[in-house]
Amino acid sequence: MSDTAATEPARKFLVVVDNTTEMRAALRFACRRAKHTGGTVALFYAVPKTELHHFATIGDLMDREARSDAEKLLQHLAAETRRETGRFPSFYIREGDVLAQLVEVVKSDPSFSVLVLAAKAGNEGPGPIVSALSGKLAGKIRIPVTIVPGTISDEKLDALT
Repeated sequence: MSDTAATEPARKFLVVVDNTTEMRAALRFACRRAKHTGGTVALFYAVPKTELHHFATIGDLMDREARSDAEKLLQHLAAETRRETGRFPSFYIREGDVLAQLVEVVKSDPSFSVLVLAAKAGNEGPGPIVSALSGKLAGKIRIPVTIVPGTISDEKLDALT
């Protein structure tokens, strides 16, 4: 075994970050699994592109603000991840459609081991990413996908992980 292989984390858990409450369950699950397996967490955020073609300056400003907001959220979650795992996560910020960018990010980094998502509770379905990955995008992601119930309690998550 080489020195590099000995120092690389065994698993890299990719979490899709957004402003939903269920994302917290996915992040906690990923952090707990990473901590117990010697792995790391990676945070993915897709910033949607603004569609203001007639007002390019306003659109550019909105894009910059959205990117800044994403970076602030990721910094906050990075501190939380560091407290939970002892390691800082890696960031993957992309611009554009979340599903297309997620597929590209997973393709681009062979070190990902698991994609961790949280399912919405309620009648509206599990959420667009979970729905797409179990439907039209099934087979486009080369790694296992773990879906955590978005309403699971911290105590139950801790017991599972």
